[in-house]
Amino acid sequence: MDARSIIIRPVVSEKSYGQMELNRYTFEVDKRASKPAIAQAVEEIFGVRVAKVNTMNVPGKPRRLRYNKGFTRSWKKAIVTLAEGDTIDLFEGV
Repeated sequence: MDARSIIIRPVVSEKSYGQMELNRYTFEVDKRASKPAIAQAVEEIFGVRVAKVNTMNVPGKPRRLRYNKGFTRSWKKAIVTLAEGDTIDLFEGV
């Protein structure tokens, strides 16, 4: 798998933004990606050293649109802890 197809997008929320101060970055990743593959992809894309990777599957939430019931899509989230001294600039152009 290509590194750009493993890392889909960064997850920016209040909680994940607070974790950035602790050198932890949250990404939406491909459902089939393993922890070593995620670590290798982050190292390749951002040029940093990865210390630890935690993953979780986020289930879809039930939603209703008029008379139809359904679910939002489910996805996989990875929290990547970087080695001491490394950072990722997610908001370079902002």
